Amino acid sequence: MVKVWRATYNPRMNFSAISALSPLDGRYAGKLAKLRPVMSEQGYMHRRVQVEVAWFISLSDCGFTEFKPLTPGARTYLLGLVKHFSEVDGEAIKAIEKVTNHDVKAVEYWLKSKFEARPELLAAQEFVHFSCTSEDINNTSHALQLKAGRDQVLLPALDAIITKLRDMAHAFAEVSMLSRTHGQTASPTTVGKEIANVVVRLTAAREKIASIKLMAKMNGAVGNYNAHLSAWPEFDWEAFSRKVIETPEPLGLGLTFQPYSIQIEPHDYMAELFDAVARTNTILIDWARDVWGYVSLGYFKQRLREGEVGSSTMPHKVNPIDFENAEGNLGLANAVLRHLSEKLPISRWQRDLTDSTVLRNMGVAMGYAVLAYQSLNTGLGKLELNEAAIAEDLDASWEVLAEPIQTVMRRFGLPQPYEQLKKFTRGEPMTRELMQGFIANLAIPDAEKARLLAMTPGSYTGKAAELAKRV
Repeated sequence: MVKVWRATYNPRMNFSAISALSPLDGRYAGKLAKLRPVMSEQGYMHRRVQVEVAWFISLSDCGFTEFKPLTPGARTYLLGLVKHFSEVDGEAIKAIEKVTNHDVKAVEYWLKSKFEARPELLAAQEFVHFSCTSEDINNTSHALQLKAGRDQVLLPALDAIITKLRDMAHAFAEVSMLSRTHGQTASPTTVGKEIANVVVRLTAAREKIASIKLMAKMNGAVGNYNAHLSAWPEFDWEAFSRKVIETPEPLGLGLTFQPYSIQIEPHDYMAELFDAVARTNTILIDWARDVWGYVSLGYFKQRLREGEVGSSTMPHKVNPIDFENAEGNLGLANAVLRHLSEKLPISRWQRDLTDSTVLRNMGVAMGYAVLAYQSLNTGLGKLELNEAAIAEDLDASWEVLAEPIQTVMRRFGLPQPYEQLKKFTRGEPMTRELMQGFIANLAIPDAEKARLLAMTPGSYTGKAAELAKRV
């Protein structure tokens, strides 16, 4: 009979938001309510229970004389333990772990304790965790955590940004804007086209994150099914393991089978996933900095919120804090993500434990990323385009028409067009009158001259509007 532990031990102190060590569980706790049940220690234990139950039920269907197929009632009960897994259950497992000093064994003992008063399950209790090493449970649980965290929280938060930016790209497709290359005035574009650039990059990055296969293995202590074959040498344990891993939830795990491993799954897919998220975050850092600059130029205003203070001493200020917070948290996310992707694929010989403590920070990395996505989306929702400021900037930058003028001059074979425009415009303030005076003296066909004379900085945007609308 398995010893039954009662859920009387509560290892937690009465933490509050202001006493939490991490801002993810303190200041920003409310913003990460969807991620916490998935990527926390509670979420990790929940997935471990799910894996143990899936393995146990599947074993009962293998046709072994010693383990008859479970009755429908037993299956429903076991799946209910997964479906209704609670914080009280998690605390009960932690109480067992205090005795065993082994977290996976604590899950096994807790599950067996739930067989009390159920003779059918008690008779089969030694098939819980049968032939499994701890890493069979852990790696599958981590993959399930990442699956839920990616699909249920991270991607929807990223999708909200992409949707908002796409709407902005379309809305501002025809709003001409001065470009700045090297921080200086350059060929005009449109606001929508610049936002469309980000949409295209983010969409590709998002597809990469979503396409990565989440791998799992259940092949024993060193990946060879040693213990499994010692019990039933003729049974196809590799095919069985694949079936458990790849069968959709709830009867299986809905992951991708990893056929080759040492004691741990190699974590290469994790590195690929974390690198993909980090690359996405880098795109968003780039965008956050650009928006910050556009706010500084006055291209965007920020919608005011009643009672909000921009500065403790300067009443006029409305700081772009959402974009600054996003940039800072994206940097923190990437720092952790890059350490994860560099460290996790490395394990000494057939197994060392350096990955175990590092893996517990997956939620930290994803938490900072999701927090940043929320800040960006909030900031985007506050932006109001200041078309007057953008138009004024364009009208003060007639020098940008030096590019089309010298290009048309090249077409018609005028001598040294680039050099002429360089001498005429560089270092000199340009006005409509000066540029049109230069055009009027060009020896080019009248129709071409009229076309150049009609051109303004605001109309010289090429296919920008078309590209923005197409995204």
